[in-house]
Amino acid sequence: MLSRQRSKMSTAATTEPTEKTADRRRWMRLFALANTARLETITTDADHAVRVLRPPEVGLVMVRGRIGGGGAPFNLGEMPVVRCSVALTDGTIGHAYIAGRDRKKARCAAVLDALMRHPEHAVEIERALLSPLETEIEARDKAERRKAAATRIDFFTMVRGD
Repeated sequence: MLSRQRSKMSTAATTEPTEKTADRRRWMRLFALANTARLETITTDADHAVRVLRPPEVGLVMVRGRIGGGGAPFNLGEMPVVRCSVALTDGTIGHAYIAGRDRKKARCAAVLDALMRHPEHAVEIERALLSPLETEIEARDKAERRKAAATRIDFFTMVRGD
């Protein structure tokens, strides 16, 4: 029985994410990439209705790597991460894990995570924060790719012949 449960759990972990999970990954990625001041402007109205379940706390996570993407995993080093959990007055819980040591950003991201689970708040947050932020990030990434492409060098071999 236990082995059947384990196999079900491992199968569930390897399946494709649901649309709901994919949406959450998207907004959590954008919260992590946004600056703290931008997140604070959105969360100031909701701060009075938030109960902190786990205050923002800094810890370390081990970052693992692989040579060439397929080699044996190795410990690359440690990285600081802040985690926070909050609950809205209706009981909706939000969590955040943010790279670095910015406690305010982790709290704001947790509040926004909880708010995004309510359709009426999600529409406003999408319009005011996520869509513009996604556009800015795409533009920044495109500019970086263009800059890198300008310095690209193509090496070739010349044949010296008779």
